Amino acid sequence: MAAAMTSETIDRERYPYRMRDLCELTGLDRQTVHFYIQQGLVPEGCKTGRNMAYYGPEHVERIRLVRQLQHERFLPLKAIRAMLEGRDDTFTPEQRALLADVRPRLAAVLGQGEDERETVAVAELLVAHGVSRKELAAMESLGLLTTVQAGGELRIAAQDAWMIELWGSLRAAGLSRELGFEVEDLGIYEEAISGLLEQEVGLLTPRLAHLPADEVAAIVQRALPLITTFITRYHLTKVRNFFSSLG
Repeated sequence: MAAAMTSETIDRERYPYRMRDLCELTGLDRQTVHFYIQQGLVPEGCKTGRNMAYYGPEHVERIRLVRQLQHERFLPLKAIRAMLEGRDDTFTPEQRALLADVRPRLAAVLGQGEDERETVAVAELLVAHGVSRKELAAMESLGLLTTVQAGGELRIAAQDAWMIELWGSLRAAGLSRELGFEVEDLGIYEEAISGLLEQEVGLLTPRLAHLPADEVAAIVQRALPLITTFITRYHLTKVRNFFSSLG
């Protein structure tokens, strides 16, 4: 965090903008910009008082980047923060270049393509599946999906609509609020799967880095559904073994 200064001593060439300037340059309101700063997505400005700070071009660019990742790629803020934190030491430049080259080759298996930016209205989904706005906010807070304002209504990526449908189905299956079940309970699965993916990428990338991007993509495309099957069936196996152990 930048040290507090006075408006007379601050370098105005480096920090030419006030909060209202950030809002005008990015098209966002003050509350959203402050939220990005509080969430660690945008660095704090150069403070000159309790409620006064100045900002530079890097703040404008960071805000625009966060907005782009959120609106065009529908990344949850949790994922955006992890991306912005860099993890530059996780992969070598060559490995990072390979991953970037592999990504478009996996568009079909990952469900990405021309309809990747297709959105659906949230209101209709919530009503259809009996999910509340509070529960939707909890999903977004967990990083399970992200919402955007478009055309005066709240929308989510069409490819994330299943999350709302699934939660409605879990409610219908009996995981009711009266029994104490809430969206936040899905956090154990989010943490487990996020950790699993991080380990998978760390395990596979160094071993496949010497191969051409086409071959890496082909291996991932063949192996991914098999690994998904393993996870699903082994989870069931663990549940079965748990009950068997009770005698």
